[in-house]
Amino acid sequence: MSPHLRPAERGDVPALVRLRLANAERHVQLDPDVFRVPDAAAVQRHFEEVVGSALISVAEVAGEVVGMAEVVLLPPPPDHQILAPRRGADVHTVVLDGFRGQGVGAALVQEAEEVAAAHGASVVFAGIFATNEDAVGFYSASGFGPRGILLSKSCG
Repeated sequence: MSPHLRPAERGDVPALVRLRLANAERHVQLDPDVFRVPDAAAVQRHFEEVVGSALISVAEVAGEVVGMAEVVLLPPPPDHQILAPRRGADVHTVVLDGFRGQGVGAALVQEAEEVAAAHGASVVFAGIFATNEDAVGFYSASGFGPRGILLSKSCG
């Protein structure tokens, strides 16, 4: 079954909240020191504020929203930095558990790439913590590959 993809609308806010919270719960299971389940009311307020202006696409199957992709445009590097001045975008996808492995996520990633390109991005990033092997495999299958290494250190 092929998902129907479309921009998110105000009526999708409850589904977007459900997707964000389901994604958070899954990530908390991966690493509770890094991830948290945000307050549902805060998530709802966020989506109520941004739907219509944010670059969010949803995937419907049989009339139910079962996935979303959000494109977050990044500013190009400033003139004083050494990176070539290319606009990038972060891509975040979520698919409900019962619909994973059915092409919904792949369709959302392709849609996100098209949305990003239409808004001037020449590269898309999928930030994945190494502990999320399923996400690494999914994005790798969609053509994403390593681009450098992001190192971190706690302060304090």
